[in-house]
Parts: sequence; structure tokens; C-alpha cells
Amino acid sequence: PSSDCVVAEQLCLSDSTCNATYRTLENCALAKTRLLSLDHDSRVRCLNAELDLGNSSLLHCKCHRRMKRQEHCLRIFWTVHSSMTDAENKCESPLPSTVEHWKTDYNKLAALVSGSHLAGDATNPCLKATHVCNLSKKCFRLRTDYASICTKGAGSEDVCDRRKCHRGLRNFFEKVPEDFTKRILFCPCQDEFCGERRRKTIVPDCSFQYNTKPNCLWLLDSCLEDHICKSRLADFQQNCQPIDMSPDGCSLHNHAACLQAYMGMIGTPMTPNYVSNSSVEVSLWCTCENSGNQKEKCDQILGMFESNKCL
Repeated sequence: PSSDCVVAEQLCLSDSTCNATYRTLENCALAKTRLLSLDHDSRVRCLNAELDLGNSSLLHCKCHRRMKRQEHCLRIFWTVHSSMTDAENKCESPLPSTVEHWKTDYNKLAALVSGSHLAGDATNPCLKATHVCNLSKKCFRLRTDYASICTKGAGSEDVCDRRKCHRGLRNFFEKVPEDFTKRILFCPCQDEFCGERRRKTIVPDCSFQYNTKPNCLWLLDSCLEDHICKSRLADFQQNCQPIDMSPDGCSLHNHAACLQAYMGMIGTPMTPNYVSNSSVEVSLWCTCENSGNQKEKCDQILGMFESNKCL
């Protein structure tokens, strides 16, 4: 099994050859984040250092979604793979695909809701999913957390704290069992009231929308500067790769992994959401107008969400 990058880093640092190679890669990654263009010799040195790690456990290490030092772990991963950070160089995902085995009492709580006055409007599955979440201490606490951060100042003169709002959302989707989060986010709707509730799940005024739509390439750049977003984007590209040849339009045929990767994008600079109350179409909050000669690349980014058959 692939080791976690924090452990792999410790092993590497205790070996003098590996240590020296790793320090070279750290400098390469640093130059890259500061957007310094490396001369030919430096580039060769960086690539050679990456090749020298060929048999080190660092090369195939991963970072688990729920680990304590996730950002530190991802920094190590991208240090080792620093030549792969462009969107074109689709990189392997640092997040291993896992089937979550939660012990969850979702069905028990759902039965309680169905048998009580809370069932209220039985035609609104999104409302029911929220009621079930409210009966689970953890789901209720983390949902209330992000909702209060994301509504502070939203819609008024003082803008909400988007970074904190995003962190709260990531916390919710990482720490609450998928039984709850998937049902809240993907509840099936027949009418607009339900659709509106589903669209507002992530408090889009703060987490998703800006006053004006930025260019999608700007959104991509902000994502690639952030270890968490960059990792989740690689995961999304890997698990939601559309392909025309396949019957379900998806290269990996694993819809659960694709939905998990999609949920991972929520709470990053590239947070997606439903476009309207009346459809299940999703998009990024960005536009490809004025992209000049990068229009094709921009359309590609938008298309990963807007016309992705896997989703």
C-alpha cells in the first residue's frame, strides 16, 4: 500500500542521498510558486532530481482526505511532483480513491424523521435530508458552523470571509459521513422550492458567487496556487474523466468516486454549484469572455463541470 507522504518524507530525510535530492526539489518547487522562470540547466537539475527519487517511497506516497496534517502532506506531494503542476500535465491524484466505511445511523434517523411531524412536506427530499442531518449531532454542528460563517456579511456591505466559509464547507464534507452529505447535496427535486434549497446548500452568496464573474483561467490559477485545491482538481480530473467511447460516458465507470471528487471541489477556489433551481446542471462561477488566444483552454476548464457526462 502507498505510504503517506509525511512518513515517506521522514524516511527520506534520514538518508543523506535522498535528503540532498529532496532539498533540490524543494528549491525547484519554491521557484515555481514564486513564478521564477528557471533557466535550462536548473530545469534539467529539477527533472533529474525527480528521476533520482525513482525508487524512494516519496514518489508514490499519498495523502488521505481525513488525515490531521493534510496540508503538510500535500505540500510534500507537490514538492516531489513539481514538474507536473500545469493543468495540461494531468498529474496523478495525491488522494487515494477510497470507499468510505462509516458506521452511520442515517437510516435509523431517517425513520425517526419520517414518523414525526418533521416529515412535514414529504415532497421535498432536500428538506428531509436536512432534518435528518439535524438529528445527528456531528452533522448538525458542522452544518451550523459553515452556515453561520458563510452568511456573516453575505449580501450586505461587508463581504463575507470567503476563505473561512470555504474552510467550513471542506470541514463539513470531510468529517460528516457521506450518507448525510451526499443526500443533502444531491437530493432529487421535482419542484423549484426543493431546487432552491439544494442550490443554497453551500450558501452560494459567499462560497460560490463574486459580484462579477471572473475569468475561468483566473479561477484555475488561484486553484493551482493552493495545495488543497490543486490536489482535488487532479483528483476530479482523474475520477471524472469523460470519454465518448464508453456507454456511461465515463472513463473509470466509477460514479461514486467521481461524485466524491466533485464534493471535494466544494470549499476550494474552484467551488462548483447548481446553475438554477430547475435543473441539475452544475457550473463554476466564471466566464470565458475576453480569454483571447486562451479561449480553448478556458472553455475546457468550464466544460469539465458544465458538460461532463460523468457527473
